[in-house]
Amino acid sequence: MLRKITSNLSTLKTIDFNSLKFRLTLGVALLSTLALGSVALWMNWKMQNLLIMTHKQTVNSIANRFPHDVEIYSEMVSLEVGIQKTINNLSNYKNIFWFKNNHNHIIAQSSYFYPQLATFNYISSHPQVIIIAENYWLICGIPFQRNQHLIGYLYIAQNITNEQILFTYLIRTLTITTILAITIMITAIACYISYSLKPLEKICNVAQNISADKLKEVSINFNNSPSEVKKLAQTLEKMLMRLGETWENQQQLLNNVSHELRTPLTIVSGYLQSTLRRGENLTLIQKEALSVAVSEANRTVQLLEDLLDLARADNGNIQMELEIVIVNDLIREIISMAQQYRTRNILLTEEYNNISIKVDRNRFKQICLNLIDNAIKYSPENTDIHIILKQHKSAIIEIHDQGIGIPLALQNRIFERFYRVDEARNRDTGGTGLGLAIVKSLVTTMNGKINLISQPDKGSIFTLTFPLFE
Repeated sequence: MLRKITSNLSTLKTIDFNSLKFRLTLGVALLSTLALGSVALWMNWKMQNLLIMTHKQTVNSIANRFPHDVEIYSEMVSLEVGIQKTINNLSNYKNIFWFKNNHNHIIAQSSYFYPQLATFNYISSHPQVIIIAENYWLICGIPFQRNQHLIGYLYIAQNITNEQILFTYLIRTLTITTILAITIMITAIACYISYSLKPLEKICNVAQNISADKLKEVSINFNNSPSEVKKLAQTLEKMLMRLGETWENQQQLLNNVSHELRTPLTIVSGYLQSTLRRGENLTLIQKEALSVAVSEANRTVQLLEDLLDLARADNGNIQMELEIVIVNDLIREIISMAQQYRTRNILLTEEYNNISIKVDRNRFKQICLNLIDNAIKYSPENTDIHIILKQHKSAIIEIHDQGIGIPLALQNRIFERFYRVDEARNRDTGGTGLGLAIVKSLVTTMNGKINLISQPDKGSIFTLTFPLFE
């Protein structure tokens, strides 16, 4: 029972109450339920009135006959005896009569009389339905006059048990049929609405799964769809083609500018370094100026290299030479490379040996060196960098630092291009704001994932996850 309730709650959680499908289904279902329910209630009321009207005609017929019969008997016997004889003559197991005088005393009654009827004092030609001894009785009371004087009140009770049972059965059948019809109608409406909205879902899937480099290749065909959906699909297709053209122009411009600027800047950097090395006659201020110029030129060249890498990643033109590697050996090689340029202690913890993955060796080195370099730049000089290798359904490489950390609100943006948590500090360390964006692009291209856990002033943990390869 608990499992069934949990399953129902899980189903409710998956329903999108703000979706167009849910709103249309709910709206049409409510209107259909209201319409069918109103028809069912009207039929119930109509059948009830028909039952009462049928017996009311019988009551009126008896009421019109009763004074005439009493008058005939009264010529031979007293009035009370005449009323009793008339009641005896009209009574049977389905029709019961009793007569009350002006003092509310019963002076005549049928032989089938029920004591519970003695308390009934309702005077009206419109009958009422009451239950006595598990039987349904239709009762009314009418005044009886003789020579324009009120003699008393005649009460008539008709047994309508069989009719009421039939009526109840019809009402129950009508209710079940109505509920069944509403259920079938709601199900049919939900299926039809779901089928009608499939083209919109298809458009959403196309828009969600399309990559930037394939915008111009998208083709959305809805030949059998409604004209409004077809028009929407055609408009979206034209918009994607325009976006694709704009994207291609942007990438082409980026490639051209990067190629055109990289060569002269490299030459400028070379000449500046040569001048600086041979500048025995340069003053201290001139040497400082040349050093700054060399640093900025190298930084600009690195920025252009990063831009080219991102452009290749966006266009899907990054050349990957995937091979099976042992992560443990490759990480130790990367640590040796990093320590050649940085005087920082890098610790390695291997929870599993011989972890195999399939990656591009050089690109993997680029990813890890970038993350290690990032950890070194943003952590104090007297702290260690810690790398942990794990294996849990996949290969996991964690790079820990004890640096400045990243606030939670900014962690989702850390992989954006040109985004810097601390603009001034990035300038001091020579960052371009593209390193982590390149890392994410390379990791994604090799079917991996990268995640970040960080707290301000407590450091950061970058986690790389790659599928295992056996």
